[in-house]
Amino acid sequence: MRERGSRATWPITYLEVTVVDGAQTFELFRFADTVQSVAVEVKCGALLTMGEERYYPAEIVLKSDFVNGRVGLQVSHEDLDEWERCLDALQAEEGAEWPAGGRSAWVDVVPDDPVEVTVHDSPSTQIAVRVPIDVASEWLRENRLRLDRVRAAVSASS
Repeated sequence: MRERGSRATWPITYLEVTVVDGAQTFELFRFADTVQSVAVEVKCGALLTMGEERYYPAEIVLKSDFVNGRVGLQVSHEDLDEWERCLDALQAEEGAEWPAGGRSAWVDVVPDDPVEVTVHDSPSTQIAVRVPIDVASEWLRENRLRLDRVRAAVSASS
């Protein structure tokens, strides 16, 4: 742990790749501290086609001492563009909801101190879990790097 002013920060590892059944899985974003985290993992080599739309299977992964869970969703190229707009909103200290459209599970991020991330399992169970996370100082830059990495992976697999 590093001390930065009066706020503690933790080094975060990022840009890790997992391979399951031949599909590379990348983190699209991660909000984490030493106790809990919320991340989205995208399987970039497992393209799903529904009509004209192309999606990649993904999961929102929540880990804490209190609750751990995974909820599935599908991520499109448009969702990646939307996440970039969400990062811009978070940088401007505005809240963000992602992905848009209400078709699957989603997250709501409020850039308070600590950052509050709420995972919504909607429309299936209607359960929502709010997680306060004391993010490291470089969280925004690291999440932009994760987004770039996922974009490169889905472009390579398209």
